[in-house]
Amino acid sequence: MRQERVRTMEELASVSGISRPTLSKFFNDPRSVRKTTRARIEEALERYDYTPNVYAINQNRQLTRNIGIVVPFLADPFFAEVARNLELLCSGAGFNPILLSSHGDPDREIANLESLRGIRPAGVLLAPLGRRSHRDDLEAFCTEVTTVLFDCDVEGVGDAMFGTDHMQSTGLMVEYLCRTGEAPALFEMANAPNPNANKRRSAYEQTMRRLGHEPLVLSVDGTGWAFEEIAHRQAGRLIAARSLPTNTVFCSNDRLAIGFLSAAYEKGLRVGVGDGCAIRVAGHDDHPFSRFTCPSLTTVSQDYDKIAGNSLDRLLDMIASGERPGTKASTLFEASLVLRRSA
Repeated sequence: MRQERVRTMEELASVSGISRPTLSKFFNDPRSVRKTTRARIEEALERYDYTPNVYAINQNRQLTRNIGIVVPFLADPFFAEVARNLELLCSGAGFNPILLSSHGDPDREIANLESLRGIRPAGVLLAPLGRRSHRDDLEAFCTEVTTVLFDCDVEGVGDAMFGTDHMQSTGLMVEYLCRTGEAPALFEMANAPNPNANKRRSAYEQTMRRLGHEPLVLSVDGTGWAFEEIAHRQAGRLIAARSLPTNTVFCSNDRLAIGFLSAAYEKGLRVGVGDGCAIRVAGHDDHPFSRFTCPSLTTVSQDYDKIAGNSLDRLLDMIASGERPGTKASTLFEASLVLRRSA
């Protein structure tokens, strides 16, 4: 009987119903899997013509059990939460997580990756600075080291990417605010350091026009990651000057919204829905503190667990198989609306 040709371990896993990590364990050491599993694999090899990549397997044996995790700014609650999840998941899978922060600096981002390169990590999970990253340097690193991007994509860089569908998440909030009151203005930093701010502005503008409204973008000055302080100062200025074009404000992220809520309180504006309320305020991200603001913040929740879990699973699959994909796949998850008292 002629054997069907199978070129990669991923294809063998698909046709045999045996996971790639299990197949990888078998090819590294057949005694490392149970007898029943070994019998299934041997039966599959009789049916399918597959030759394991011995070079990749040997290279894998030389790698450490370290997995690098690089985020743009660890003090930001979103990245802190994702990094916390990734650390626990890495440890649970038998790997040593090495967590590094780029502090919003593209040079430090590359320095972090070079530090990881020196210890021969099994793989790297990278949340890049995005439009501010040194793309060529990122690409050179990711060509050499198995890397999964999360939160923000850089075209043509890395083996896979997992993040949030910002068109869906931003559109969800804009549609809700338009449906329940005045169309919202977008409150953002003109030179925002966070990687996905531009995607959210574009999604806001597209959704507003689709719904028949002219976009109202309030881009304020400020640099760095002190979002609450910047929003407090600039929102206070806008409120004092009576420059808000609508009674509904959608902040580009929850940290800006927290600063806006504080400014509104100090200026005597009651935030929320119902009698006596002067303004509605909403955010994006479901910041860990957003439940405890006064009033509690209406926002959009990104799925931290899916982003972290799928990023690590994909990286571990590649580490186990010793094979990297020929083409990069990007996976975006939908966010969910979280209705609270502020809007």
